[in-house]
Amino acid sequence: MRIVIAGGTGFIGQKLTDALIEAGHEVLILTRKEKAPAGKISYVKWLEESASPESQIGNADVFINLAGVSINNGRWNAAHQKQIYDSRMEATDELLRIISVLPKKPSAFINASAIGIYPSSFSAVYTEASLETAKDFLGKTVHDWEERAKQAESYSNRMAFMRFGVVLGNEGGAFPLMSLPYKFFAGGTVGSGKQWVSWVHITDVVRSIIFVIEKENIHGPVNVTSPSPVRMKDFGKTIGAVLHRPHWLPVPSLMMELALGQKSTLVLEGQHVIPEVLTEEGFQFMFPSLRLALEDLLIKK
Repeated sequence: MRIVIAGGTGFIGQKLTDALIEAGHEVLILTRKEKAPAGKISYVKWLEESASPESQIGNADVFINLAGVSINNGRWNAAHQKQIYDSRMEATDELLRIISVLPKKPSAFINASAIGIYPSSFSAVYTEASLETAKDFLGKTVHDWEERAKQAESYSNRMAFMRFGVVLGNEGGAFPLMSLPYKFFAGGTVGSGKQWVSWVHITDVVRSIIFVIEKENIHGPVNVTSPSPVRMKDFGKTIGAVLHRPHWLPVPSLMMELALGQKSTLVLEGQHVIPEVLTEEGFQFMFPSLRLALEDLLIKK
């Protein structure tokens, strides 16, 4: 297949591109910078005044939207929040414009999303059928992002929203900072420790996207989390056990709030999310348990 990726040079995008090429697909990465083709990877300039990506894309089978300023980088002040929000809307609007003028429409449009759309809770369990929407900054951003991307249904046969949980990988995301204190014998419970961590290994993130591309009956929200979420306290204890480090130095909520501001909600609050669509469709997780995932990331290098 010929697959267009926006955000193909990011944490998830790079891994996904490698997997798609290995599977024999052709990948076109939308980028602001000029780059020479590399094997079956082509780079198409976009979001610049002189760019005309539609003229280079031609026919494409699938569009994947991973574009947007990372929520993990920088403090969530008003300016950074605006960048996070606007970057997602701008990229999605441009993808919609591109698809609208292509003579042949893609068979599928896959848009990144996040479990932050669900309200934080110690007791609720969320599946794709859950209709509650968080009212905080992240909840509003994800909700508006999905609503904007839904317009692709006018052009594409199928629309899927990949609601990523806490993605565990060594090359990006929150995990390197989460595991770092344990490497220095300073790990411990963050906040109350009762908040849920609905995590997923980066390998299963990539595999789930490819699974949804191939499963033509999957559409709408898709929770991309492992089937075994854990409480924050147990998450930390498992890191300590894998690294043979103590889990002893608590990090109070107030300290996290002072250090991270509003972004502290990413670690102080959480949601218990189940990947019901993936499991019902027969997706097999390579890393269904946290212990397996952490051993792969922290030991097998």
